[in-house]
This record gives sequence, C-alpha cells and structure tokens, in this order.
Amino acid sequence: MTSWTVVVPTLGRSSLTDLLADLAAQLHRPDQVVLVNDGPDALAPVAVDLPITVRSSGGRGPAAARNVGWKTAGTEWVVFLDDDVRLPDSWSAKLLADLAAAGPEVAGVQAKIRVPDPQGRRPTDWERSTAGLRTAHWATADMAYRTLALHAVDGFDERFRRAYREDADLARRVRDDGWRLVRGERHIVHPVRPADFWISVRVQRGNADDALMRALHGRRWRARTECPPGRFPHHVATVCAAVLALSRYRRPGLALWLVLYAEFAIRRIAAGPRTPRETGRMAATSWLIPFAAVGHRIAGWWRFRGSQAWPEPVRAVLFDRDGTLVHDVPYNGDPEKVTPVDDAATAVERLRSAGLRVGVVTNQSAIGRGLATADQVCAVNDRIDHLVGPFDTWQVCPHTVEDGCGCRKPADGLIRSAARSLGVPPRQIVVIGDIAADLGAADAAGARSILVPNDRTRPEEILAARVTAPDLRTAVDQVLKGLR
Repeated sequence: MTSWTVVVPTLGRSSLTDLLADLAAQLHRPDQVVLVNDGPDALAPVAVDLPITVRSSGGRGPAAARNVGWKTAGTEWVVFLDDDVRLPDSWSAKLLADLAAAGPEVAGVQAKIRVPDPQGRRPTDWERSTAGLRTAHWATADMAYRTLALHAVDGFDERFRRAYREDADLARRVRDDGWRLVRGERHIVHPVRPADFWISVRVQRGNADDALMRALHGRRWRARTECPPGRFPHHVATVCAAVLALSRYRRPGLALWLVLYAEFAIRRIAAGPRTPRETGRMAATSWLIPFAAVGHRIAGWWRFRGSQAWPEPVRAVLFDRDGTLVHDVPYNGDPEKVTPVDDAATAVERLRSAGLRVGVVTNQSAIGRGLATADQVCAVNDRIDHLVGPFDTWQVCPHTVEDGCGCRKPADGLIRSAARSLGVPPRQIVVIGDIAADLGAADAAGARSILVPNDRTRPEEILAARVTAPDLRTAVDQVLKGLR
C-alpha cells in the first residue's frame, strides 16, 4: 500500500480552506497533511476531517517551507500542493495510479495544471503569466516526490526565497543524481489569484533568483533546467538606452529607449483585453519593469556571487547541553556535578581544528521554575566550557513551557540567536542533540541536525530522525565528511 503525505506551504490565504475541503472529499485520504505556515500570523483553525499537522517555517519562503514539510513526513511519497489550487473529485484515485505506475527509478510525478481562461475577453497580463503554469516543467503546484530522492539531494535550495525557480532547481539536481521525473495523468485547477496594479513590477524580484540559477547551473541554465526564455536581454538594452539618453548622446539614446519601450508596451497591450485600466497598467509598468528587472538581477549577482551547490558547506555546529555534551542531571545548578559524556572534549576539538565554529543551545527551565538561579546555571556552563570547550557561543533559554517563549526548543529562537552570534546562516549549521526538541528547533530555523540517542530518547524520536549517530565521535565524523 502506497503511503503518502500532502505538504502545503501557506501564508494563510482563504483559498486554503477550499483546498482542504477538496482533499477531505477525496475517495482516498493521505496518511498525513502537513501545513507549513510561512506567514507572521497563526493559521486559523480549519474544521476538516484530515490528519493535519501544522509547522512553521519562519517566513523563509516556499523552498524552506516545503523542506520543513517533507522532513516532517514519514511516508514513501510527498505530494506538494499550492494553497490556492483546487482538486477534482478523481484526483486522489489518479494520484495513486500515477504513483503505482512509477518505477523505482522515478523520483517524481507531476500533475497536469489547468488554469481557467477568462470568459468573453482576452486574458490580462497577470492572467497570461499564471497560464504559463500549464506548460511549466515540474511545478510544485502539484508535484509528488519520493522522500528517498528528496533525502538524496537535501531537498529544496532554501536560498530561493520566492516561488518558480526552486522547483526547477530541485528537478535538475534530482535528475543529476540519477533519477527520472515523469508526468502523470491526474490534474489540478489553478485559479488566477487577484492582483493589484503593480504586480508585474513586483514579480521582477525573481530576477535575483535567476542570478542564483546562473551561478549554480551556468550560462545555459534555462536550457538545463527547462525554464522558458525570458526578456532580460531586452530589459538590459532598454536600461542601457536610458543611460545613454542621460549622456552626451541624449537624442539617439532617447530615441532608442522610446522604440524599445513602445515595442514592449504595445506587445503587452495587444495581447490583453485592451480596456482603459489594463492599457494604463501596461503603459505604466512597461516603463518600470526593465529597471526593476536589471536592478534585482544585479542585486542577485552580488548576493549569490561564489554560491556553491546545495547543500552549502557546514560552517558551525551547535550542541545541546544535557544528555549530549554532559550526562543529564535534572535542573543542575552545581558545577561539581558536571560529567562530560565520552569523547565530548575530543569531538569539540576536532570540529575546532577543522575550522568550524562551535556553540551550545540549551533549555534551562530550572531558572524559570526557581530551582536554580541564572548565576548557578552560568557557573555550570563555565565548568562545561572548561572541561569540553571552549565554545564560541552559549545560548540559554531560561523559560518554562508555560511561558510560551520563542527561544525554548523546539522553537528556533536559540538557533537563530547562535547563528547571529557566529555570523553563520542557519542553513550552514548542524545541530547535535538527543531528543526531538533539538531536531525540531533545527528544522524550524533551517539548520541540519543529527540525533545522538541516549536512555531518555524515545524510540519514536529515533525512528523520526533523518540522521542518527550512536555517539558524538560518529556524529562529528558525519559532519566532517560533509553531512547531506
């Protein structure tokens, strides 16, 4: 029997309710539905009969949200859906048929995407843009991946903070790893979302992602990743003409800019409904788009210069304290009771010798419960620093569960604070801990993790961990060999 999880990154749009209702009405139910909230506000509760798990990705974009989702799943397949698609009644039956037909060499199966046409008129510029999903390759509006394949390439590249390029990059890396991708027989409906006047200017931010695609896949990245050709050379020419118009060659520069601008605007106006509002929108945005596109591409080139293939190299390791570095003494406030686990000092020294930064992230609710003072906990930490360290950063949460803070693991506050202190992005950090809360904090922050179980680690935590090690020595071996 095929096991499958549905993962939906969401900003809490109202359309999510319709999608979940469609999913609940299917003949076949998923083993799990993971909603990954990438927005600032909590998701409104949805009353549907589905096994829903809610996770947060901290506003890091759809790539990071999907990673949080599939890493939560424990099934053979993960089906990624956008939160604004609609599912026909036959969707689940055809999905299972698609998955059953996929041979062991197939990593992913894409659905057909249907975008409704407007009735009685030509589509607007935004509607034409959305309609491009009909022919998009490997779009995660509905894309099923084997969890094994996602593990093999470490999922989506979280440096892509917007949609549309992260799925093409993933598909290329999966195929480079030796897998096949195929198209299935199921389909979804992708309605056109409402858009404001300046939407076509704002989407030019995606040009920064194009700079990352070129850095990762070379000058011919569009062909390698099956992305359609864009108009960026035209935008560069338009911006160059505008610059020329500001020089001593003002007249020829202005003439060339007017020709290029007019060609772009007329092309967009002619394809649309030609209403006064749409014509005005095309005239205004066609003036701004070339400058926005070139500006974002330059910013992306600077930001992603020298970027390496995903996953990026590990630059720092954060340890849990009790049960990982030292034997657990509940609510310990006495430095004399500190006993390092076997090979703790050697493990930390090996990492430091390899040029990696090291730190500790620890929940210490003894402070919040009044069982130890902050000074006593600091004295214990100093003792550990002397016996095992030194560490480059110590991040301590003094709160209890009831406080509802953002720093107590499995929240990501400690990981993010340590990342800022070390000057290392979370995606280049490995967290080593002994319970699920340590791994959950790493996932929430976008870091990688290794579980080193001990007597208090529950069996289900070991089964759910993606990477485990029997001891600290082995965990450090995995880091130094290049954890994927």
